[in-house]
Amino acid sequence: MGPMRAACRFARDLAALDSAASGLLEKVARVQVGLFGSLALTGLGHATDRAVLLGLAGNEPATIDPAAIERTVAAIRAAKQISLAGVRTIPFDESHDLLFERAVMYPPGAKMQHPNGIRFTAFDCAGERLEQRTFFSIGGGFIVEDGGDGSTGKPQAAIPFPFHSSHELLTTAHVNELTISQLMLENECALVHDAAAVAGQSPVEFVRAGIDRIWTVMQGCVERGIATEGILPGGLGVHRRAHRLSERLRQKEAEGKVTDPLSPLDWVTVYAMAVNEENAAGGRVVTAPTNGAAGVIPSVAHYYMRFIPEADHEGLLRFFLTSAAIGILYKENASISGAEVGCQGEVGVACSMAAGGLAAALGGTNGQVEHAAEIAMEHNLGMTCDPIGGLVQIPCIERNAMGAAKAVQATRIALNEQEEHKVSLDQVIRTMYLTGLDMQSRYKETSLAGLALNIIEC
Repeated sequence: MGPMRAACRFARDLAALDSAASGLLEKVARVQVGLFGSLALTGLGHATDRAVLLGLAGNEPATIDPAAIERTVAAIRAAKQISLAGVRTIPFDESHDLLFERAVMYPPGAKMQHPNGIRFTAFDCAGERLEQRTFFSIGGGFIVEDGGDGSTGKPQAAIPFPFHSSHELLTTAHVNELTISQLMLENECALVHDAAAVAGQSPVEFVRAGIDRIWTVMQGCVERGIATEGILPGGLGVHRRAHRLSERLRQKEAEGKVTDPLSPLDWVTVYAMAVNEENAAGGRVVTAPTNGAAGVIPSVAHYYMRFIPEADHEGLLRFFLTSAAIGILYKENASISGAEVGCQGEVGVACSMAAGGLAAALGGTNGQVEHAAEIAMEHNLGMTCDPIGGLVQIPCIERNAMGAAKAVQATRIALNEQEEHKVSLDQVIRTMYLTGLDMQSRYKETSLAGLALNIIEC
């Protein structure tokens, strides 16, 4: 997502400069893209090459038709040319226009240092450089331009209940007699006030509709993942398993053979694996907080809606709002990038978000929400990111299933305890970040160590 958004922004900005009477786009004869660090080392397995092509052609992850991806990429490769932002067609030969700089961790001369760097350079017909911009994909589809302030350039509305730590979040909620989900709803309403007015809705209606859209996409992803069979692309020959496992469970249920009280966890596995098999196949998923960890939150949400007798739509809204609050804490105070802190920043954060969200959905107190989120991360600390072949398949798909199960268990522990706990969520977030910084880079989404290296010997 990050590389696609960066490529799209670069192409669209060239078109915008052209329309501003500079004529820049009309002078562009060639665009060269350089991938650095983790993007170079695992880019092929993560479909970064395809994402760059789609982005340069003016496509955004949230709006592109998944059914059009294959033919769009195939057409670009067959013709060896690309229509920048859908406006100007230029030659594009991946062999020398898309460079995987595997020996270089950071783009040369960049002010920022993050292991997911991507640089775009536009040249004229004489080979003179017209424009060069460097971006970093910092996780979850978020991008930051080198030398920028990290903002989107749009003015940010003031929110009524700002927080920068879980301590601030709990204190503010307590003082104002709000649950975490209520506090988040108030903040979200402030952020969407103008957009809601344009849509002819109240801010609350607008936010609730947005959450419902996210849930609809998640449900559709699970349904596609369960319905689809076959072998995942990439060359590892990994079979999809969600369909087969779901059929086995349904057969047991139809025959009345389900006696195992833990059988709902089998469905948790199915839901999580279905999503991440879709992700591995290039299907549409919701970054929660990243694509590689996209199965945990929808799996736990499905668990809540299907297996909790008192589950309702209001509980689901509490789940998503609370999960978002926890995700904000990690993004602001640590990282959600596997290339920066390992998989503890992806599946670990997703597990923590889902645990806190489930605690809220089940009527837990703010303290229990914080405790559940803390427990979940505490038992993901140190988890490396070592995908075999750079593909988001092994161990990523099963790892989402395990993360979802951990989230459920963390919630159950938190809801069954009344006493104060020793480790706070703030402390575990800080610990995760420092652990990630200490982790050797070959264990952080480079496929240079761990399972990615030793699978041949296993």
